[in-house]
Amino acid sequence: MRLLFDFLPIVVFFIAYKLFGIYVATATAILISLLQVISYWIKHHTVLSIQLISLVLILLFGGGTLLLHNELFIKWKPTALYWLLACVALVTHYFGKKPLIQHLLETNIALPAHLWSSLNRNWIIFFTLMGGLNLWVAYTFNTNTWVNFKLFGLLGITLIFIIIQAIYLSRYMRSDEKIKP
Repeated sequence: MRLLFDFLPIVVFFIAYKLFGIYVATATAILISLLQVISYWIKHHTVLSIQLISLVLILLFGGGTLLLHNELFIKWKPTALYWLLACVALVTHYFGKKPLIQHLLETNIALPAHLWSSLNRNWIIFFTLMGGLNLWVAYTFNTNTWVNFKLFGLLGITLIFIIIQAIYLSRYMRSDEKIKP
């Protein structure tokens, strides 16, 4: 359910773009992101770091798009997020107590240290490539194609990558439950 909640601004951006254009879509994404953070705060009395980072980026890049009437700013927002995550993962990989991906997932899965390191490296590469791919589409194709790619392409590639990572990690997962006859 949280996954749907996290992707709500992207879906609303897509729908608003198709109905009203890039500037209304950008304003709508800003509003939805702000409401999303507020509602999460009301429900949990805390806000996730990734939600705050995403909100700041949508305010900066979306605000730039609206204030300067230049859609290129909003097109840079996914790349900024991906590359920021890649940088954080890289810094935690070498200088942190534990890699970023371990910090995010260790409550759900237990892995040996070398696998956390390998998984974190995979995500660094993934985030870096996704940021570059977003820019390539933004600069190579028209805005309509970029909006479609933002929802279906980036989301689809991310889901495929997560599935591949899950399959890779499944070899190392152990069930705590005993199988009953």
